[in-house]
Amino acid sequence: MNSIRIVISAIAVVSWASGAMGQVAQRPPVAPPKAEPIPRSAFIATMDAEFRGMDADKNGIITRKEIEDLQRVASVLAARQRNAELFQALDMDRNGQLTSAEFAALPMNVAQPNAAPVLAQVDGNRDGQATLIEYRAGKLVNFDRIDTDKDGVATVAEMKAAGVIK
Repeated sequence: MNSIRIVISAIAVVSWASGAMGQVAQRPPVAPPKAEPIPRSAFIATMDAEFRGMDADKNGIITRKEIEDLQRVASVLAARQRNAELFQALDMDRNGQLTSAEFAALPMNVAQPNAAPVLAQVDGNRDGQATLIEYRAGKLVNFDRIDTDKDGVATVAEMKAAGVIK
């Protein structure tokens, strides 16, 4: 029975959280609700209801476990909702299955290229490009830092000491 209460409470949390966490791109943006004054009594009633929703064993005390259990259920429900919405958005022919072409339309989080860190290390004259000599010079600075005994060999022990490997 308590787990049912947690799920019911979590559903309410998820319905609120799904709006705050963002939706699948095809949904039109929803205007935020109009702000209105909240009487103290209404705030207390809402706060009490939230507390009762977290107090799974109904003993009048919320524990770390009860809060984390509710958060876990809410996260799982929100993830399932996002997955279902994403599936619906990808299933263009609405047949309940994804074809390779539909799956290929899956949005990807692709990192934006950024040459600045590499050029900062190897572009000796700061002209926005690097020659082979500049590239070698920039990279050799790290090798020479690792090769502490200056014998021209970066040993495993030296690489470990430099934090390059574990």
